[in-house]
Amino acid sequence: MKIIFFTQEDPFYVKAFFDEFLRLYAPTDEIKAIVLSRPMGKKTILHLARQMYNFYGLLDFLRMGTRYAFIKLMQHRNITRSAAGEVDKTYTIKQLATAYGIDVIERSDLNDKSFLQEIKRHDADLFISVACPIIFKKELINIPRLGCINIHNAPLPKYRGMLPNFWQLYHNEKESGITVHRINTGIDTGDIIAQRYVPIQPEETLHSLILKTKRQGAQIMIDVIDDFRHERIRSIKMSGAGSYFTFPSRKEVLELKRRGRRLL
Repeated sequence: MKIIFFTQEDPFYVKAFFDEFLRLYAPTDEIKAIVLSRPMGKKTILHLARQMYNFYGLLDFLRMGTRYAFIKLMQHRNITRSAAGEVDKTYTIKQLATAYGIDVIERSDLNDKSFLQEIKRHDADLFISVACPIIFKKELINIPRLGCINIHNAPLPKYRGMLPNFWQLYHNEKESGITVHRINTGIDTGDIIAQRYVPIQPEETLHSLILKTKRQGAQIMIDVIDDFRHERIRSIKMSGAGSYFTFPSRKEVLELKRRGRRLL
């Protein structure tokens, strides 16, 4: 089995998925590369900072900014892996991948012909998207032998789109869904391979819910890969109109807080 992950360099939440996945997944030599795209698909750090400021507000933005500044300071720290497989504390996905000897490809032009030629050379069986901010087009989808799959923190077809954990809190759901599905040319519309639920606690923050679903999602993904390996994959067509959400506005964030929920 030859696997390539597609994701973004998010040291706060997406990294939690990879921390858990690589801690539990024994045949790490099967992971041929991790492709890292710009966070949230933003062209510059200024665009990303502006969006995060509007989302978090001043105090939480400063809290996250302080954490981010520390991560930037630590991202070039030399990381070692012991003979027993234990890895020193890492701060970025790139750092984590390097510690495990996994190739890192930093590209955001995933549908460009030059990238398609490059990624074909890996002869991968499976592409896995974990919060990848770039929409896969048909030629990219058709490259791996077993296809492309995505993990989405929502009970698809409900809560398609961006930041699904926020919207499940916003709509007072009692559970948060986690769905692994095939990637097609739509947005979160491919056949469902696995779907599970985790409870949303009364005191749950957006921060705690995202971390919980990312870590649980890593365990689900390991099961799905094992099913691919043993040809046990069964998928069902995604049916129903569902719902689609964009990135929350400042007004919607304030409404969530008014109801007693916190972001951090």
